[in-house]
Amino acid sequence: MAGRIEGRTAVVTGAGDGIGRGIARRFAAEGANVLVAERDADTGERVAAGLRDELGADARFVHTDVSVKDDVVAMIDVAREAWGTVDVLVNNAWGGGRLSRVEHKTDALFDAGFHVGFYGPFWAMQAAFPLMKAQRWGRIVNLCSLNGVNAHMGTAEYNSAKEALRALTRTAAREWAAHGICANVICPGAKTAASRRVFAEHPELEAAADAANPMGRLGDPEDDIAPVALFLASDDARYVTGNTLFVDGGSHINGAAWAPELPDHP
Repeated sequence: MAGRIEGRTAVVTGAGDGIGRGIARRFAAEGANVLVAERDADTGERVAAGLRDELGADARFVHTDVSVKDDVVAMIDVAREAWGTVDVLVNNAWGGGRLSRVEHKTDALFDAGFHVGFYGPFWAMQAAFPLMKAQRWGRIVNLCSLNGVNAHMGTAEYNSAKEALRALTRTAAREWAAHGICANVICPGAKTAASRRVFAEHPELEAAADAANPMGRLGDPEDDIAPVALFLASDDARYVTGNTLFVDGGSHINGAAWAPELPDHP
């Protein structure tokens, strides 16, 4: 029985861990060719090997720093050269940040945040567009965040970049719909590589995050988030574009609590 995206070619950034890894695995299980675009070569190679060996997928790794335009353009070129096109683009990569108050944020933090969280996806979308337009079929899934929607404290550079990406996604959805390209956003509530780093520094936040979720837990990247990305990548979502799907156990309904103790000094 064919998978839901059998024979499609998917590029997933930040696929070495967390949500990106979960999406890459679900796509591979459903028959896609998967390009694992990852900055960490060890994890990227490991994930790609797992997709091949465990799931029988045609999967490859490409070293990609999404904050570097040449890397992003090369990533799309690698997929095109390997499989002829790009059908599905998942912009998931994030490079971390620093919990601090708005008044202590630096230009460097915002510059890094926007290069990874906004410009990287923007460049990838631009590079993939001609391929999707030519075949009159494409799916763009951008991972954004409840942090931006709910204005969580301490992460202004992340919140801002992700909300800018949401606006970009909606605009692209409007402009590219006539070409058969659907562009949507997932705002997930899941334990990821980025959240694990925060929880390691602020362990009290993990229990608070679980407790604040209406379902009593943050989601699993592969079992809870990836199936929604699969839907958006499939023909089932052919009439869905410009939307934000909150895949978060209901955290968005009243706004999940996120109030870390932030010092008054840099």
